[in-house]
Amino acid sequence: MFEQIKQTDENGNEFWMARQLAKTLDYTDFRNFSGVIEKAIEACKNSGHNPLEHIVEANEVLIAGQGAKQTYTSYKLSRYACYLIVQSFGMCTGR
Repeated sequence: MFEQIKQTDENGNEFWMARQLAKTLDYTDFRNFSGVIEKAIEACKNSGHNPLEHIVEANEVLIAGQGAKQTYTSYKLSRYACYLIVQSFGMCTGR
């Protein structure tokens, strides 16, 4: 499922949208997943990486009931950011 939600930008860089990843990991409320993203940002810093190269705020368009499109704040995540999120996934509660 992880590779199925992967996207590629105009420069060929792969990324995953945070709201899609949250849904894949069975989070029902994105507010709870936001805490996991914050932990990933800290883990990224602690590993000597620049979080802005791995976790970028972006808008994500989701289709609501009856096909209505809504735009929500989300994040574009690198493969490394996804790794950090999944690594902390088991340690987080409140899904």
